[in-house]
Amino acid sequence: MKLSEGRNGARILAFGHYQPDNVVTNDDLAARGVDTNDEWIRSRVGIASRRLALEDESMLDLAVAAGGKALAASGLTPDEIDLVVVATCTAESQVPNASATVAYRLGITAPGAFDVNAACAGFCYALSTASDAIRAGSAKNVLVVGAEKFTPWIDWTDRTTCIIFADGAGAAVVTGADVPQVGPVVWGSDGENADKIMVQDRNSFLSQDGQAVFRWATTALHPVALEACRRAGIDPSELAAFVPHQANLRIIHGIARKLNAPNAVIAEDIVNAGNTSAASIPMALSRMIERGDVKSGEPALIIGFGAGLTYAAQVIQIP
Repeated sequence: MKLSEGRNGARILAFGHYQPDNVVTNDDLAARGVDTNDEWIRSRVGIASRRLALEDESMLDLAVAAGGKALAASGLTPDEIDLVVVATCTAESQVPNASATVAYRLGITAPGAFDVNAACAGFCYALSTASDAIRAGSAKNVLVVGAEKFTPWIDWTDRTTCIIFADGAGAAVVTGADVPQVGPVVWGSDGENADKIMVQDRNSFLSQDGQAVFRWATTALHPVALEACRRAGIDPSELAAFVPHQANLRIIHGIARKLNAPNAVIAEDIVNAGNTSAASIPMALSRMIERGDVKSGEPALIIGFGAGLTYAAQVIQIP
């Protein structure tokens, strides 16, 4: 039996992102009858506003928009993509998967296609899977998309969730490299606490124990981030960017302090984008590149974490 010949590693060619036009401020939520106010939300989670999709704008629409931008920026044509992976936890239906439909709508013909549900860690899981597929020779060029539409899954009277979660999508095109530019993943889970963030059944809304998740994130995750740097052969002082999942501004700053990466630009998309789960990391990276906050070739640490409880981190090189 002869296996396909793979590559030494993988690299990201380009990012793309998409956010709905509908901006909802903290004052807007209060005006809708939510028991909250702008100061309360900003002081606890750091969010000033978020983007929510309209009723006729689906998670698939968000994924296609972000994926199309990443593909256009990569310089590849649709027929050069041979694997599509969509990370999401908000699919309206489990069958069929999102990835095959996203591929079809982007004109990508007959790729391998599957979805990943690791919630807020989903993009990191999908990126690592794409990298491994390229190294093994199972794929040459991969479109990885993180997309979420939380709007239908939220109880808009529950301030523990409705002030936090939002809609959006981010994507990356990944290809082979002689020198790896996507570092080894450090991933894991804590299933004992899976009930801290969950949708109980198909007739339920998302619920979470925010304080328990906060304690877990601020104590358990900085060693994961440091281990990802160690495995990539990078000292935190060399990082140009730190892009954690945009869960909560206090969590982001707490992990950053323990990471001690003084030269890194810290992503704070949470302020005006809310928590977009699997979309938050690629969306934040795409926006950082668009603004010129980071330069091509610089190292960035990404770490996703959330429901499951799952987590994953790796160092990447900015395309």
